Amino acid sequence: MTKTLGLIGAGMIGGSLARLAVGAGLDVVLSNSRGPESLAGLVAELGTRARAATPAEAAEAGDLVVATIPLGAYRKLPAAALAGKTVLDTMNYYPDRDGSIAELDAKVATSSELVQRHLADARVVKAFNNIDFHRLVTLARVSGAEDRSALPIAGDSVDAKGQAANLLDALGYDAVDIGTLADSWRTEPETPVYVKPYFPGEPSEGLSPEEAYRLFVETPGVMVPVDRVRGLTGSAVRGPAGGQFPGAADSADG
Repeated sequence: MTKTLGLIGAGMIGGSLARLAVGAGLDVVLSNSRGPESLAGLVAELGTRARAATPAEAAEAGDLVVATIPLGAYRKLPAAALAGKTVLDTMNYYPDRDGSIAELDAKVATSSELVQRHLADARVVKAFNNIDFHRLVTLARVSGAEDRSALPIAGDSVDAKGQAANLLDALGYDAVDIGTLADSWRTEPETPVYVKPYFPGEPSEGLSPEEAYRLFVETPGVMVPVDRVRGLTGSAVRGPAGGQFPGAADSADG
């Protein structure tokens, strides 16, 4: 059972997961590249179940660990500290942010396979990469709720995917196992299950950044149940790798 969630990266998705975890009664150890002191405000907001640490310390403390940093920095993940751990990978490939990654552009690997290669002694599960940080919080529901949404997961370890599914359940989501890390492209940017199903409609053109952000935070999410997630991921056709780095109004963390 997960009692402590380690977070390497405390941006939009990381912060949202931390809030959900604390709400579910878990302890949270947060970290980022700028140092524990930069997380004082978030830790104070989260309360006594949260503390800040270095990435290696968060890795060692977590029963499960979430890696939620820009994909271009994945080689900075502390492989030694993550050995033996289940690592949930939220990262997405955005070439304009991460730079071109030849293996991904050639579609000979998925981004999560590269992360698994770096974390050779850990068990990587793709999760939380296809929903924006705001809907991640507002769509969370207790187990058994009629309006509960689902999120896809992918991984090479059955046991690790079981751990990931249990965490999703605790945080408010059903899990849909879509296969191995080689199959995780089905949840990446530009695929049918990425972000848009959880967000109704398209933003109006001509909005100022302030108007677009207000629309983003005031728009309720759309329930996406298990069968729809299964259908969307099953219908995906593999196109060019990566996507355009999103603005705050439609971002899934990467």
